[in-house]
This record gives sequence, C-alpha cells and structure tokens, in this order.
Amino acid sequence: MNILFLQTGGTIDKDYPKSTKGYAFEIHEPAVKRILQKLNPSFSFKIQTVLKKDSLEINEIDRDIILKTCNNAKEDKIIITHGTDTIGETAEFLSSIKNKTIILTGSMRPQRFSNSDADLNIGIAIGGIQAISKGIYVALHGLIIPYNQLSRNMETGQYYKKTT
Repeated sequence: MNILFLQTGGTIDKDYPKSTKGYAFEIHEPAVKRILQKLNPSFSFKIQTVLKKDSLEINEIDRDIILKTCNNAKEDKIIITHGTDTIGETAEFLSSIKNKTIILTGSMRPQRFSNSDADLNIGIAIGGIQAISKGIYVALHGLIIPYNQLSRNMETGQYYKKTT
C-alpha cells in the first residue's frame, strides 16, 4: 500500500518558532512527518506540501490546486492534513474525484502540544483509508465521515455524522 500525504496547513502543523519579537504561531513542517516517524509504518508513503495556510485563508484557487494535485497523483489513497474550520468546504470541493480514496483530517490543537488530537486523527485516517471504498471523507473526533454527511456542532466545535 502506498499513501500520499498532502499538507495544506491548519492547526495540526502550527508551531511556535522563535521570532524577533517573541513567539507566534506559524505553519511549519508537516506534522505527519513526526507522527509517521513515531509509527514506523509498514506501508510506503510520500509527503508533499501543497499549501501552508490557515484554513480560514484557503480560497477557491487554493482548493483548485489541491484538486489538481489529487487528480494528478499516481496514488489512489490520499490523506490531506487541513485546518478544521473549512475542512468540510474543501472536502465538498474535491467531491468530483471518483477514482480515489481521500481522507481529510486535522486537529483542534497543534501536533506539537501534548494534549493534541493530531496523532489519533492521523492514525484513524491511516486505518480507515485501508478499509473504506473510494470517495471523499473527513476523519475527526474518532469518526470517518463521508463529506456529504458531515455536520458540526458550533458550540463544541465537534464534527459528527448527520442523521437522516
């Protein structure tokens, strides 16, 4: 199995690098690189940076770049790290892709934080991508949700699967 990991930015990749006037959050190296080093995976993978943006700054041009990157990838299993605020919009934008399994994930707290959910979310995405059918999904809060069944509780920030 070969998985392509695409970095687009978001909280998962935020870090506190030193600056001349103290510390400030910046999107840094892909968090998935550190996570995979701890995992020592038994599958092959590639990590590619597409964007380094907060998801609130991602626009339609950026989403088109993500779409083209996914379409042009030789891999048919893709995990995209993304900010949680607009993860649903990007997932929907990618819904025209029918011949690949794509999971978007991120975290509510930076992977560098000890109480981050990043490692778990990446783990769920890796496990899920091996078992689910082709389509576009979001993996957050212990769930893998088809993009068109994604909903969010704006009070808690949690994503969940819509009930019909």
